[in-house]
Amino acid sequence: MADALVVITLVLVAVSATAAVAVRDPVRQALVLSLLGLTLAALFTVLQAPDVALSQIAVGTALTPLLITLVVRKVRRRPHERARGPRGRSE
Repeated sequence: MADALVVITLVLVAVSATAAVAVRDPVRQALVLSLLGLTLAALFTVLQAPDVALSQIAVGTALTPLLITLVVRKVRRRPHERARGPRGRSE
């Protein structure tokens, strides 16, 4: 029974990791990365490493996707600033 749970969670990790690589939109990629973090936490729980699973939930599921989303949001606001140049003049 335990081997079946390990195989199932490994398959889920492989599927979610492949989906994270295949998605092209960075915001959606951050959401899929969060799903990958959850599946990794489930794998760590099945492998009887609850401390690692809690760390994975905190960092891999919540913090990393949040930071990626905030950075993408910040970068998407700037295209008009780069076109003007460093002093605000059109180049």
